[in-house]
Amino acid sequence: QVHLVESGGGLVQAGDSTRLSCTASEPTFSWYIISWFRQAPGKDREFVAGITQRSQKSDYADFAKGRFTISRDNAKNTVYLQLNSLNVEDTAVYYCAADPDEWSNRALQERYHYWGQGTQVTVSS
Repeated sequence: QVHLVESGGGLVQAGDSTRLSCTASEPTFSWYIISWFRQAPGKDREFVAGITQRSQKSDYADFAKGRFTISRDNAKNTVYLQLNSLNVEDTAVYYCAADPDEWSNRALQERYHYWGQGTQVTVSS
């Protein structure tokens, strides 16, 4: 089991950057594939990016490619999501999730066993 805590959200201007963190206290954190999802007001939650246990693989939603970067530091039990060139459409609650069982499930939110509470990112124009 792992308890995930997101941080780093807040209010930013369009065009700005910010970095989100997903941290766990349990050492088992390094066992799991970790992904970020987001849910905008009135919309379904969607996959943003995912990364394998030792960072061998990463994957991004089309809207995230070239703007967002996922990385992890297992020594710190932390996965990061760097958000660049933000626009108002990126306004959402961002969630990290762990353990979809296998990489092929990375974009399937129903396959994840553990979720954080989310952190709000609001982009103003």
